Amino acid sequence: MTETVPTGPPTTQTTDNAGRIELAPGAFPTDSPFANEDLRPVPVSERKWTTYNFAALWISMAHCIPSWTLASGLVALGMDWKQAVFTIALANVIVLLPMLATGHAGPKYGIPFPVLARASFGLRGANIPALIRAAVACGWFGIQTWIGGSGIFALGSKLTGGEWEKAGQIAGNPWPLWLCFLLFWAVQIAIIYRGMDFLRHFENWAAPFVIVGAFVLLIWIAVKADGFGQLLSQPSQLGWGPDFWPVFFPSLMGMIGFWATLSLNIPDFTRFGASQKAQTWGQSLGLPTTMTLFAILAVLVTAGSEVVYGEAIWDPVALAAKADNAFGLLFALITVIVATISVNIAANVVSPAYDLANLAPKFINFRTGALITGVIGILIFPWKLISTPEFYIFTWLGVVGGLLGTVAGILIADYWIVRRTVLHLADLYTPGGRYWYTSGWNLKAVVAFVVGGVLAVGGSYSTVNAEGAKNGPFPVDGLIPFLKPLADYGWTVGLATSLVLYVVLMGGREREPQPQDAV
Repeated sequence: MTETVPTGPPTTQTTDNAGRIELAPGAFPTDSPFANEDLRPVPVSERKWTTYNFAALWISMAHCIPSWTLASGLVALGMDWKQAVFTIALANVIVLLPMLATGHAGPKYGIPFPVLARASFGLRGANIPALIRAAVACGWFGIQTWIGGSGIFALGSKLTGGEWEKAGQIAGNPWPLWLCFLLFWAVQIAIIYRGMDFLRHFENWAAPFVIVGAFVLLIWIAVKADGFGQLLSQPSQLGWGPDFWPVFFPSLMGMIGFWATLSLNIPDFTRFGASQKAQTWGQSLGLPTTMTLFAILAVLVTAGSEVVYGEAIWDPVALAAKADNAFGLLFALITVIVATISVNIAANVVSPAYDLANLAPKFINFRTGALITGVIGILIFPWKLISTPEFYIFTWLGVVGGLLGTVAGILIADYWIVRRTVLHLADLYTPGGRYWYTSGWNLKAVVAFVVGGVLAVGGSYSTVNAEGAKNGPFPVDGLIPFLKPLADYGWTVGLATSLVLYVVLMGGREREPQPQDAV
């Protein structure tokens, strides 16, 4: 292993009784071109996040409009509500596993995702997964910001008696909609600019508020409906036979892709964790339970809307806009704002800010990275990314999930199998150290990524509707036709392939002593 993992200079780090490791005073290479204050390991004394903090983070992130409408996308594809909830619940249990695996390095070493990626990809090579993850997050930031701005516009239009909808148009939309979009964007950037500690306090407050808001919506529609209507009794259009599984597996991969970004960059948050127990229990209690509960709430509320209004209204903003008093509208507006801001900042601004800082640490810090993320989020035209369920679930979430699963496989293989969770912190920032490989690139990780990525997304294809029109940008037979059978399992294929190939290329477990300077 010495040829592929250079030994480099020895590191100086200490370990406390809880197994948390930090650099000794003066050991951080501040003059390195790969180091800045935002990327350095968090001191043990500043790792304070508790189980509640992590659970609140996930509750706040899961309670958002896209999470609410996930079930509607699956129902639109022919599932009944039970199949939709089952698919969402299973996907979140599955994605929790790599999330806990990659999150382990956070409390132990206090490092963010792009720095962890340096151990496997090299100090320069880590920019590959970091920039892919950043690009995905920028896209999600734009999507969530457009949804949040649209929600404010819809409820504001209701309060003004529809005057906003009659306003002059810019690029096909009323100008107040663009104004809401930009104002919502600015509020999010202002919050993240205050730093991670302010974000923690915001998430702690947002989590219970959004839960209350969701149940208020349920109680309101239940009272008006006096029951939950026909939606709950409608049979599946697919059944549980051969028509179901071709829809189930790509949908499952799409649901996994919904949080695949966080399964990679969760160290950006767990680096502030007080212990492994805090991050493990916090995530386990916060993610799968909340997503499943939210899916059930969405189904129940939508079923009630079908009774009251004669149609199933899956969009909570459109439903809230039907409230017949100003207080109800304002409460719904505030809930939408809080829910969308809490998920968008945590999931889609924090991580690309670190990723972009990793690209040029001496020129881009956390705040600058956040501003760049915000600008890109506007430039990607997010309103076009969520135009149809087919594009949203199969194309955007499916392809993204496949690529991110490939990166996750390499990170998990390197951290757990090759290195047995042993990292040398100073070398993660030092040219010429054990993670320098070939001029800062671990070519074996790059090979594993390319092979896994091609197998995961190379067969991406578009379906055909009843009229014979193609739903999506890919060829019907797949980009690479003989890989088409793998496309429906992209995340799993990418993760498994890259994990196994990386371990084989690296020669198995790294043979090096444990750090001898632990105290």
